[in-house]
Amino acid sequence: MSSFATEIIQVPPILGLTLTDELLTVTLADGRIISVPIAWYPRLLHGSPAERDRWEISPNQTGIHWPDLDEDISVKNLLLGQPSGESQRSLQAWLDQR
Repeated sequence: MSSFATEIIQVPPILGLTLTDELLTVTLADGRIISVPIAWYPRLLHGSPAERDRWEISPNQTGIHWPDLDEDISVKNLLLGQPSGESQRSLQAWLDQR
């Protein structure tokens, strides 16, 4: 997808989310429900249930933050089907310090 196309995507606010051991499911204000595998976000995958359960919707309601995991996921990336862009090196450093 061209960068122009990604700039014109309308990003609806998040109404809520559910997280299982396999899926992150986000409900949007426009009625869409988006589910993606948590394997797309290795910090979620490696997080404990308690760490995964502690999340915050961003003030503009277009992103989710997990403070205990230092993970942020935007609605835009979910809509574009983009998994985490974190490098293996960064992820490994994070895992090593846990």
